[in-house]
Parts: sequence; C-alpha cells; structure tokens
Amino acid sequence: MLEVDDVSVALGGTTVVSHVSARVPHGAWLGVVGPNGAGKSTLLRAVVGLVRYEGHIRLGGREYGPGELRARACAVAYVPQRPLLPRSMNVTDYVLLGRSAHHSYLGPETARDLSVTAGVLERLELSRLARRALGELSGGEQQRAVLARALVQEAPVLVMDEPTTSLDIGHAQLVLELADQLRRDNGLSVLCSLHDLTVAAQFADDLLVLSGGRAALLGKPAEVLTEANVKRFFGASVEVLPGLAGPVVSPIRHASSLEVTRAT
Repeated sequence: MLEVDDVSVALGGTTVVSHVSARVPHGAWLGVVGPNGAGKSTLLRAVVGLVRYEGHIRLGGREYGPGELRARACAVAYVPQRPLLPRSMNVTDYVLLGRSAHHSYLGPETARDLSVTAGVLERLELSRLARRALGELSGGEQQRAVLARALVQEAPVLVMDEPTTSLDIGHAQLVLELADQLRRDNGLSVLCSLHDLTVAAQFADDLLVLSGGRAALLGKPAEVLTEANVKRFFGASVEVLPGLAGPVVSPIRHASSLEVTRAT
C-alpha cells in the first residue's frame, strides 16, 4: 500500500534523509523511531508530499506529482506533530475540512460528510466539544481534533508524526488503539513516528530506526529494541523486559545520580 524507495530529502542545502527505503503493506503498521534530528518528521512529510524529495513514493502502487494534492489527499491522511490551528474555528467545521478532497472546492458538505464526521467525533470523545472553538481547547483536545480531521479523509494510508505528544496516558491509548482498530477493520496502513519505544513496540508490526537521516535498522520490535541497539542509536542505558504486547524499554538510572539523591 505504501512504498518508500531510495528516498532522500535536502533542506537548505543539507541532506536530512538519505536513501531510505521501506514498505508498509495493506493493513500493516510501521513505526519510525530514532534520536532527535534523525529525520523522522522529514521522512513523513515527504510521504504526504509536503517537502520535495528524490526517489520514489508510491501510494497504492501510484506515484503522485506535486500538482495532485487532492488526489493524494484521498490516498494518504496526515497528523502533524505541530499543527497550525485556526483558533476561532469550531471543532466540527475544522474536522469537516478533512472531507474537502471528496467534493468540489465550492460544494457544500453532503450527508455522508456529516455522518462520517459525527462518527469520528464520537469515537474520539469529541462530540461534547463539537461547537467549541479550537482556541478554547486543551492541547490534548486539539490533538484529538487533528486526528479526527485526518480520519474523516477515509484514506487508506494514515501517517502520524508523534500523535500522542500532548496527550495524557488515557487519551494517548485511545488515539493509538483507534488507529489500530481501523487498520484491522478497514485494512488501513499506518506509518507512525513515536518517541516512546515501549509504545512503538506495542503497536507497530515493524520498526524502522533512523539515524543521521539513514535507515539504520528495520525489523520486528523484539529484534530491533535490544539493549545494545538502544545504547548505540539513542545513547541510553536501558533494560529491555518482555511484555504482553511487546518489549518494554526501561531506562536505567546512573549510579552517580542515585548517590547524589541519597546524599541529599
């Protein structure tokens, strides 16, 4: 469903993503992890057509050109890490913008548009906020509205860049489990970057580790998330424990920090 073939991205004359290849089959979830500055967000922005790139990106076997934004929006939906929100627009009107690719620019919302939107708002626990202005919402509520806008596109590929950054643990779980349910029920293909390695391991079928803009590792979470690999690519001392849904990555506090704590 999604193929990234030898993709490179340069920003301001600097190569940020270099010759990355990956594939997300129909109904699969690929997690993208890596240290800060590894190129995760840039790779995701290339997939949705927001930055120029070299190489090939195919959605459903098709490549989309720069002028095919509406057609691309029917093929891939995007949840950015730092969305720009019109603060005075209410939640329903904002989420309905996700349906714009399905009708003409000046065409009114259809009964189908309204039905899909209402259903997504309900599933994301946003119905009670439907008439509230975006500027009146908490950061977590705004992030759920951004996800809702992406989901109403009903695109077969969902790209999410750190979708749980501003969410509490309950709503973070809600968002990821909803995306997971949709991929299982509807064959949605998910490409998602996450900082939390344990959470990434719980939801992703495979993990792609980016380091310095390059694909350093690609494989099953249990293969990728070893103590040696986390030390190598993240510079962190961790203990990797078996969990019910995947490996649990637990940081190890340095002995020097413990001694300072005991002394005080």
